[in-house]
Amino acid sequence: MASSEDIILSAVLNLLSAFAFLVAFAILRLQPMNDRVYFSKWYLKGIRASPRTSGTFMKKFVNLDCRTYLRFLNWMPAALRMPEPELIDHAGLDSAVYIRIYLLGLKIFVPLALLSFAVLVPVNWSGKSLEKTEGLTFSAIDKLSISNVPDASKRFWAHLVVAYVVTFWTCYVLYKEYHIITTMRLQFLASENRRPDQFTVLVRNVPPDPDESVSEHVEHFFCVNHPDHYLTHQVVYNANNLAKLVEKKKSYKNWLTYYQTKYERNPKIKPKTKTGVWGLWGKTVDAIDYYTTEIEKLSKEETIEREKVMSDPKAIVPAAFVSFKSRWGAAVCAQTQQSSNPTIWLTQWAPEPRDVYWNNLSIPFVELNIRKLLMTVAFFFLTFFFMIPIAFVQSLASIDGIENKLPVLRPLIQMEVVKSFIQGVLPGIILKIFLILLPMILMAMSKIEGYTSLSSLDRRSATKYHFFILVNVFLGSIITGAAFEQLQRFVDEPPSEIPKTVGVAMPLKATFFITYIMVDGWAGIAAEILRLVPFIMFHLKNTFLVKTDQDRQQATDPGSLNFSVSEPRIQLYFLLGLVYSVVTPILLPFIIVFFAFSYMVFRHQIINVYDQKYESGAAFWPDVHRRILTGLVISQLLLLGLLSTKNISKSTPVMIALPVLTIWFHIFCKGRYESAFVKFPLQDAMVKDTLERATEPTLNLKAYLKTAYVHPVFKGVELDRPSAVDDEENNPLVPTKRSRRNSKSHSEEGV
Repeated sequence: MASSEDIILSAVLNLLSAFAFLVAFAILRLQPMNDRVYFSKWYLKGIRASPRTSGTFMKKFVNLDCRTYLRFLNWMPAALRMPEPELIDHAGLDSAVYIRIYLLGLKIFVPLALLSFAVLVPVNWSGKSLEKTEGLTFSAIDKLSISNVPDASKRFWAHLVVAYVVTFWTCYVLYKEYHIITTMRLQFLASENRRPDQFTVLVRNVPPDPDESVSEHVEHFFCVNHPDHYLTHQVVYNANNLAKLVEKKKSYKNWLTYYQTKYERNPKIKPKTKTGVWGLWGKTVDAIDYYTTEIEKLSKEETIEREKVMSDPKAIVPAAFVSFKSRWGAAVCAQTQQSSNPTIWLTQWAPEPRDVYWNNLSIPFVELNIRKLLMTVAFFFLTFFFMIPIAFVQSLASIDGIENKLPVLRPLIQMEVVKSFIQGVLPGIILKIFLILLPMILMAMSKIEGYTSLSSLDRRSATKYHFFILVNVFLGSIITGAAFEQLQRFVDEPPSEIPKTVGVAMPLKATFFITYIMVDGWAGIAAEILRLVPFIMFHLKNTFLVKTDQDRQQATDPGSLNFSVSEPRIQLYFLLGLVYSVVTPILLPFIIVFFAFSYMVFRHQIINVYDQKYESGAAFWPDVHRRILTGLVISQLLLLGLLSTKNISKSTPVMIALPVLTIWFHIFCKGRYESAFVKFPLQDAMVKDTLERATEPTLNLKAYLKTAYVHPVFKGVELDRPSAVDDEENNPLVPTKRSRRNSKSHSEEGV
């Protein structure tokens, strides 16, 4: 167990690390050669010009103005200066609402911290239960927790009252925030510029027809069933192999540019490479000739594959992007059932073109449920088996664990500084390291499940990551013992005993979570603003691959908000704050520092650096709201379990009302607001359509939508459309192959 001295050492080390990151960032961002790294968003918008285009040679690389270094922290007030409406115009609603999650944390926990420190800290400190227990080791932090209150004490009624205040205050703030963000979303959708996804629906599981191609069948179906609103459509091609060839060719071109640049700088030595994987082994050849030849081969393969995809009917999957003449028509189609058979002609709002995940559109619809079932089973085993390495390494990250495994280090770890580092810093670092690879695994699982947009992939991965953090980081860190012992313990005991088991162990782990917050929430957030990896990659590309301004633009990696990782991480802090606000309030100041620091850092990044891959109009907010309420219910159940061991009469009936009220509140908010995040009001659609017809009467919407949903590998290529399709589009009553066949058979019967 970490002592107060260990916590102080951890705080000092993490504060020094955070300060070092901030100072390094403040200096690096002032250098002209790093301008594209730390202000990449402004370059993408075409607003900012490179400071390297003028001045002396030295000034093009290093900032020689000493006065700017005296104001090296001016980025902090600048990050807070942009008003929210301007932020939405600048970065989009997704980014603005994401920032509000940190602000929400401050709204919830600052008042709760004041209340807990005013009421519970004196109550816990004066309990003196730990001092009266013989042979018990405890720290000053434990004296501030509920563990210091003796059993059957009337002091616990203070904790019950505060638990009610925590619940009602959290629900009140969440309700107000849900209302604000719902209003923001509706205003954003009503005021945003014309986008292809406003007029387009994704249709999946198009039934096969023996007489018509997929394209003709889609055209015929929507001309018949939406005759006044259907405009055009784009079938979906299975171009995954072609996309791989294009990507491989792009990679080879980068290597060719690298070796050509290298040769131009030193013409005396011709660059060499090996033909094996990553150029590490195989036959040594001339690098420029090798990549030139390979690119020519890939160009031929690409041409052949492109012609194959465009000419092979089997390359067209039973799905299409169908566009309508109005937003109203698209809304009706997207939000209604198209056939008496609910498994065919499935419609949903199309993602915006840059949000489409093209690889999954080719997955047959019948496979999706099977894939999701398999990934659910795989995720279950991943979640619980991941406890094994975490539990093993966490056991090593303790004094007793290291002494047992490595007795030769016993003299070293008995030193006070080393002991404080092991107990106060090392567990949080190890847990952070183990979580680095997890998001990539979870994203791969979500892709296998078959989601068709980047935003839905992010939301699905975030759901998995949130559950994983809840089980492994929170519950797994609280419950001591090996991984299988933990799993066996949960399986063997009745469900009613789980809150009691976790609740008893909960106060003992407060110091661990304090160290984790400082590692992940202080130093980790400070490292985010430094952007060390994009910084290194930009300068490597700029040195070896960049020849033109366009190359330099492509070398700039602005990054984006990684919602699938960052949002579940925020939810852990909400969970910890709600759980420990009543149990160990000393945790709250550390969480408040995280929310305040993160709000400032990510606001700066969104304004100056990040370029979002898509815009979903804050579609993720219902998930955020639900997870915070889940954390609130968990905190209530754990407190109920903890108090049930303290011999407090009538505490259970008093506490059981809280989760019931919280669940009712979730149902109320879901019915009141969630529909605004999954449906588009027909009234708003009609208003936008009417206004657009009045202001742009000559708008050629078909030309605007013609190439919006063409697969990226076909951009600039004219796709063939059957003449029958064009005929039917211009005249919905034109006979199709099937109708001509049916009319012929009827005439024969008449004869």
